[in-house]
Amino acid sequence: MAIKQFFQHTPSRRQISWIKSTLFLLCLVPFTRLVWLGVYDGLGANPVEFVERSTGFWALLILLATLSLTPVRLLWGVTWQLQFRRMFGLMMFFYASLHITTYLWLDYGFDWADIIKDIIKHPYVLVGAAAYLLTVPLAVTSNQYMMQVLRQHWKQLHLSVYLIATLGVVHFWWLVKKDIREPLFYAVVLALLLGVRLYYKLRQMKLKVDRARKVKLSAVI
Repeated sequence: MAIKQFFQHTPSRRQISWIKSTLFLLCLVPFTRLVWLGVYDGLGANPVEFVERSTGFWALLILLATLSLTPVRLLWGVTWQLQFRRMFGLMMFFYASLHITTYLWLDYGFDWADIIKDIIKHPYVLVGAAAYLLTVPLAVTSNQYMMQVLRQHWKQLHLSVYLIATLGVVHFWWLVKKDIREPLFYAVVLALLLGVRLYYKLRQMKLKVDRARKVKLSAVI
């Protein structure tokens, strides 16, 4: 009930600005922490792996946070939180870019022969790469100009975020191999977020069918 009341209270423009600024700074905290640990030699015995795991984790977490905004609208009928969707999406892309750059540069030094061998040996790398490549067009077209250019195709393009999230969870799941508790948690969260969308989509379709039947019956009578 408290969550519902919070979201149903529509913030003013100034409050929205403060919330957005606060969320933006919070999203930068993991990056700032990595820089701090790097400067003061606190990244552990395997700093490259530490950075890879950290940036990948935050990319996935922010992606799930982005996907949670629409279920909030569906469940409680509010829309003001959707204003943060673009920012969250770009922050997810930022951490995903750091993640793959760390892998290509710091881990393999852009040695493409070794990278291809690693992809063949570890399919989770291919899944992660596919997820990242799918995020690139979303980041490029996240501005108002591209929305106007693409029009109805913009929404169709951005539906790939569901595939990206699925691939991200699979990538994480295959990466950890044995202890799957953490990726399982994210898989359940993703399933719930997609389940809410599916439920309301099916309900909307049912309402359309019922309306069509009523129109036909009224025409017959």
